[in-house]
Amino acid sequence: MTPHKKLEDLAHNIEQVIVGKRHIIDLLLTALLAKGHVLIQDIPGVGKTTLANALAKSISAEFRRVQFTPDLLPTDITGVSIYNQATQQFEFKKGPVFTNILLADEINRTTPRTQSSLLECMQEFHVSVDGITYPLPDLFMVIATQNPIEFHGTYPLPEAQIDRFLLQVNIGYPSQEQEKQILKNRIGNDPLEDVRPVMSSNDVLELRTKVQSVYIDEAIISYITEVIRHTRELTLDVKLGASPRSTIALMNAARAYAFLRGKEYVIPSDVKALAFPVLGHRLVLQPRSVAKGLTPEKVIEYALSKTTVPTKE
Repeated sequence: MTPHKKLEDLAHNIEQVIVGKRHIIDLLLTALLAKGHVLIQDIPGVGKTTLANALAKSISAEFRRVQFTPDLLPTDITGVSIYNQATQQFEFKKGPVFTNILLADEINRTTPRTQSSLLECMQEFHVSVDGITYPLPDLFMVIATQNPIEFHGTYPLPEAQIDRFLLQVNIGYPSQEQEKQILKNRIGNDPLEDVRPVMSSNDVLELRTKVQSVYIDEAIISYITEVIRHTRELTLDVKLGASPRSTIALMNAARAYAFLRGKEYVIPSDVKALAFPVLGHRLVLQPRSVAKGLTPEKVIEYALSKTTVPTKE
């Protein structure tokens, strides 16, 4: 079975549970292939938790969910060293972060101190406790959610935390036909209970290796850097443009997206398709510009419009 066919089967498997959201599923798989993390910002009840669970079940991966609350401590996520009186030694009790797919539910409801406990995990893929470093599983992915409507009792994610997410996506409401299909699917058992793995965690790691062979031309590299540069031009409106980490993220995501679509090289449309989910959450706008109606999407539209597209695809 070809890698593209494996990924198509994986997307189709998840789509049996998340109806009518193939584009969102493709973005999630792009992050999975690019060894990235995903921030889902949407209202309650649109399937954020179900999406993460369906992915984990489809790749036979360990899945853990942590409900972030104001009283959550960093050790509740990473783990803690406990003194064992029998052995007279400290033993490290691993936290829920030691898994394959970690759902950080309502991540903005916990304190900045607890939020920061994920920084090392997401960037370095290991945990340091009491001067000892513990590696995370080879397949490790954080899918975090936050509610953009309710702000009471929340703590805004700092830029450093947001920057660790490869993509930010919004699932959105289903259409009427899609919602009817959701109801039909739930007349019997919960469709999530019927999800069966279509590939293993080792298959995912193998596919990640193949993504590294996707060719990216010098012209596409120049195109990416030019788009990024234009996000930094509007200094009166944009407080922080896209960082160099954003440039790397956009390139990695574009290569993974091209591989997902069965291609051996990146074309400009791959970059365009990923520009909004990769860059949107990383831009910090001036408050006065936000009050006038400026959005990160408009800044990215400006950057894309100002950049000359390579003619050969």
